[in-house]
Amino acid sequence: MTFFPVFLSVVLVVRNESARLEDILASAVGSVSPLVSDYEIVVVDNASSDDSVTRLKRLTGEDGLPNLQVYALTKEVDTDTASWVGLENALGDFVAVIDPLADDIAFLPQMLDKAVSGADVVFATNQQRPPQSLAYNLAYLAFNRLYKFFNGIHLAKEAPQYRLLSKRVINFILQHPQPSITYRHLPATGGFARVNLEYSAPPRARATKRLGESIGRGTRLLVSTTRAPMRLVTALSLFGAVANVLYSIYVLAVALLSPDVAPGWASLSLQQSGMFFLISLVLLVLGEYILHMASLSTEGPPYHVAQEFTSARLTRREKLNIEDVSSVRAVSVLAGVERVA
Repeated sequence: MTFFPVFLSVVLVVRNESARLEDILASAVGSVSPLVSDYEIVVVDNASSDDSVTRLKRLTGEDGLPNLQVYALTKEVDTDTASWVGLENALGDFVAVIDPLADDIAFLPQMLDKAVSGADVVFATNQQRPPQSLAYNLAYLAFNRLYKFFNGIHLAKEAPQYRLLSKRVINFILQHPQPSITYRHLPATGGFARVNLEYSAPPRARATKRLGESIGRGTRLLVSTTRAPMRLVTALSLFGAVANVLYSIYVLAVALLSPDVAPGWASLSLQQSGMFFLISLVLLVLGEYILHMASLSTEGPPYHVAQEFTSARLTRREKLNIEDVSSVRAVSVLAGVERVA
């Protein structure tokens, strides 16, 4: 097995896994400890209702497992937020986020090899997904296609949950106002050097996901990471305003040029078109205002330096008034020899 001289943090999110918690953590420690020079296993308990916290306290005792760091949440949150709890508190040079029920930790050496070779982000996709309901699979497919249409990336294939991030990526995410949401997509869209890998391993257990919760999380992610839906609303408002102006011109033309106009039709049509014109304008202004407020609340820093290099030769160093001690000493020795002679 290849050895990597780095400090690695592994984030595991668990909920109600008391029965197999010790096996999961013992397997993680056994896989990571011979792989790197130093490590920590960051466990985030997502508000378990069983005795998981009690078992975790026992596992962190004197007779338990080494290098465990546990964070027990008071209420259940979505998987991305729980993962960010671990990422935010991790100390390693590289941080791996692993679903202990669906991801294979044995694939971590291949990911680390890419990371130490220069990749800031390494994604791994398991070709064997846990089975889900038909409704969930249809919603999953629709969301990923819609997200790719608006943002240009297939979130499930290009930014899966199983990932290895360098510390500079985490520091960049920390500069955003909503890092728990930004964490899901930014490593794939932030311009960092990234590698996507694939592997095939059977999931440890079937983890059934709740459709309603997934739809809510997907909607929040879609709205918070792109302005396209709101931009569509403003475009429709602008189209409605222009269409009502054109309709008003049409009504005036018919009223002036056609002799067979029903009494009151022109005035009623102009009232309706004028009212809808004003409504469209109001929606347009409100939409642009909401877009501006959203940009102020969700935008990250204006720039981020991914890498920095300095020339090995600096002319200012060559111009410094530094005396070469060895040459001065040699001259002194020669002068002394000449005096003796």
